[in-house]
Amino acid sequence: MKIVLAQLNLCVGDIAGNTARIIHAIAVARDESHARLVAFPELAVTGYPPEDLLFRPGLHRRVEHALRQIRQATQGIAVLVGHPQVADGVVYNCASLLDEGAVLACYRKQRLPNYAVFDEKRYFVAGTAACVVELDGVALGLSICEDIWDPTTAVNARAAGAELLLNINASPYSVHKREVRRVAVKAAIELAGLPVLYLNLVGAQDELVFDGGSFVLDAAGQEVACAGEFTEELLGVEVRRSGSGLALSGARATPLDHTAGVYQALVLGVRDYVRKNRFSGAVLGLSGGIDSALTLAIAADALGAANVSAISMPSRYTLEMSVEDALEQARQMGCESHLVGIEAPFAAFNDCLAPLFAGREPDVTEENIQARCRGVLLMAVSNKTGRMVLTTGNKSEMAVGYATLYGDMAGGFAPLKDCPKMLVYALARWRNAQGAVPIIPPRVIERPPTAELRPDQKDTDSLPPYEVLDPLLERYIERDQTPQEIAAAGFELETVKRVARMVDRNEYKRRQAAPGVRITERAFGRDRRFPITSRYDEQEPVPGG
Repeated sequence: MKIVLAQLNLCVGDIAGNTARIIHAIAVARDESHARLVAFPELAVTGYPPEDLLFRPGLHRRVEHALRQIRQATQGIAVLVGHPQVADGVVYNCASLLDEGAVLACYRKQRLPNYAVFDEKRYFVAGTAACVVELDGVALGLSICEDIWDPTTAVNARAAGAELLLNINASPYSVHKREVRRVAVKAAIELAGLPVLYLNLVGAQDELVFDGGSFVLDAAGQEVACAGEFTEELLGVEVRRSGSGLALSGARATPLDHTAGVYQALVLGVRDYVRKNRFSGAVLGLSGGIDSALTLAIAADALGAANVSAISMPSRYTLEMSVEDALEQARQMGCESHLVGIEAPFAAFNDCLAPLFAGREPDVTEENIQARCRGVLLMAVSNKTGRMVLTTGNKSEMAVGYATLYGDMAGGFAPLKDCPKMLVYALARWRNAQGAVPIIPPRVIERPPTAELRPDQKDTDSLPPYEVLDPLLERYIERDQTPQEIAAAGFELETVKRVARMVDRNEYKRRQAAPGVRITERAFGRDRRFPITSRYDEQEPVPGG
């Protein structure tokens, strides 16, 4: 028989819209692909993750109505669809197999992840039993996402009679996740000896990006089919019985390399956040620096250049080359651009504050006022045009607080929030290499980074070089290493201590930052939940040793 894995981009809470898309895909799978079975991702009916919407009784009534509609569409084709189910006063994460208007089986997810971005134990009760159902003489073992990461689930399905495992997922993207998934599925295959169809969600939801990349491994752990990444697709899989068991085959998409994958994750994250929140486009401050230049490229690729506005807002400290490079990039990309100097509002603020600041020397206060002038202008344009402000800060800056609250941090979404500075450079070079002409002026990539908030300012006036800072931050933030452990890896101890103090004391800024695309296993936001008010000091010696 033929099985179609429906790798769809769905929207959390849009139960009617998701249901319509599911029913349309059912018709395509039946009438065009001639499939016997079509499968949809984890919690496809509600979108993933629905979070506290699951506490609303009205949501579950809508889900029940949606499932009735989907059952009516199962004429001539079976459907496996993910949805929440209320039973005996608790909620399960389920996958129902429907055929000819009937429910053939309903599997309840057994392994509920409760780490990193996942908190399913807040919402669901775990199922306890394997689910195997026969369809046209093939015994299908059903499972959901995290189940496949525990090989015993696959072993139990085989013991219950399964000869083919069908696993539906909402597995979020992170760097190298493609390889990590295959390692986990191969571990299950090694113990259970069964082929696996791994279907993944595609699309973005707030900070999470789901990269699709659905795949099929045979009983020997060899890949026989895979879908594209970051794109919707109906992947057809032929299942035939042979003398040695089941033989599976299908199309194989070309995998993306590391940098291309990150870039596509950022593009999809921006596109879905802006469109699913019904903004007409995006607006951002284009400074002539690397971060805003890359953000503009991502925004234009995500939304179309005609839907992106770039505003250059020079101050008395802005170099002419910065303005030239900013306007040249906007012209090269075909984006609307405007030049709006901030000298007048900056001077007005200084005049207003002069009596309050009498006798005090200029300091970072005046630098922040410039950033906040820009934030006010961008938010005004957003209000007037209906375009969302994209902030341009990167993970390195967010980590150490090298950003201004209500200034360059003001906005609705932060595409580079989880991208360290050195990755920003790599992504900019990669994007320039995709066309005949570089869209980011080479001078933007080559010049030393600067905020241009005071004369001759360089980032290295306040921070270690990013070549040093980024690997240091990765160890402190993503690996939870102590300053002493980091220093033992070859970093200068006093530098490590200074950076660690900067990270710790700027938690309050990060708590107020815009959401942004998650690409690592430890992003700021859902992944990393540190208290703002805390006297814990990693650098104090441990009592007694």
